[in-house]
Amino acid sequence: MSRHLRILVIHPPAESEASLRAHALHAGLKEAGYQIIASLPADLHLPEQIARLQPDMIIIDAESDARDVLEHIVLATRDERRPIVMFTEDEDPSAMEAALEAGVSAYIVAGLQAERIKPVLNVALARFRHEQKLRDELESTRHKLAERKVIDRAKGLLMLRHGLSEDQAYQKLRTLAMNKNLKLAEVAQRILDVEDLLG
Repeated sequence: MSRHLRILVIHPPAESEASLRAHALHAGLKEAGYQIIASLPADLHLPEQIARLQPDMIIIDAESDARDVLEHIVLATRDERRPIVMFTEDEDPSAMEAALEAGVSAYIVAGLQAERIKPVLNVALARFRHEQKLRDELESTRHKLAERKVIDRAKGLLMLRHGLSEDQAYQKLRTLAMNKNLKLAEVAQRILDVEDLLG
């Protein structure tokens, strides 16, 4: 899988694409069998470029302070997250912290040797997948909690309006959901919506 990754390389706008670092990075990626789909500056056009190219991974090549680059990438990947690897010469811990907080999967200082590129990308990909799994689980838990609150509110309403016990209100919700072929939370939300409409 990793060998078929479609990689987008991003360099700061002022940095020459023909710099030694850029050359070493491109050579290392090609040597490891990766496909570089483009090499772009981090500018205002980056979000639409990323949307158009749909890379599997983004590599940032930045010699020093890359805060501007990160801002553009955070904006560009906000809706569709991707693994991001940053090769830099910046050893400042606060820069590293800012990068990791912004969603960088691997922050590599002075580590642009061709033989290191493949293991670094593999670790970044594994870390990204692990974090994505945790994010998905958290989102799922939040969603279930929100649904539970809606169901509880609808039960409370049915108990109040029809003098039902909690169990009877729940059974009524279940019956409605089955009859209408809807999820319990959807039926509960409809009951609450009708209540809001009728005041």
